Amino acid sequence: MDTEEVTAAEASPAASPRGFYGCAIALIAFFTLIALGAHGLTEFEKGLDGDGQLEQPGLSGSSSQPLGPGTTARYEDGLWVTVSIPERHDDGTYSLTVTFKNGSDEELLLGEGAYPATLDAEPGESGQDYAPGSYVDWLNRDESASALVPPLPEDEERTVPVRLKPARKGAPVTLEVTPPHPGFRETAHFQLILG
Repeated sequence: MDTEEVTAAEASPAASPRGFYGCAIALIAFFTLIALGAHGLTEFEKGLDGDGQLEQPGLSGSSSQPLGPGTTARYEDGLWVTVSIPERHDDGTYSLTVTFKNGSDEELLLGEGAYPATLDAEPGESGQDYAPGSYVDWLNRDESASALVPPLPEDEERTVPVRLKPARKGAPVTLEVTPPHPGFRETAHFQLILG
């Protein structure tokens, strides 16, 4: 009897490493499918609202939530627009740059006659209809416009100089950036204090 019990105990199957590896592989495959599904759903959602939408962490870049100098507006199609911090000059003017970085998968047109102005400088705070006693002169509008004319190739960037003269030191100015898009592209608002 004792020998029969020992033989039965020896014959019982022990846990094999193959079972553990099989479960681990199944869990990895399960979580990979969940991650791919979530990514696909996010891309599908982006495709529904269009490539011209701003995709911002933090402030949205809208007229009610403008971005500040030194920040970047990010579009869903991969275009990034950065406005530099204004630099004051002795003659009361300010210079800054607007940098367009093309991270999309195609060449982009930044300035063309069929589209509205890509860049615009408005006196006052973003979203303000009228700023009494305020004005801003854009001293190099033609130079800025001509820098926008050539198409921007894929994976390249272009820096556009902007030179402004406000009515007074410390005046708020809103720089509105609306890169052209065959469908629709949101305007990114940048709130600047020139002073």
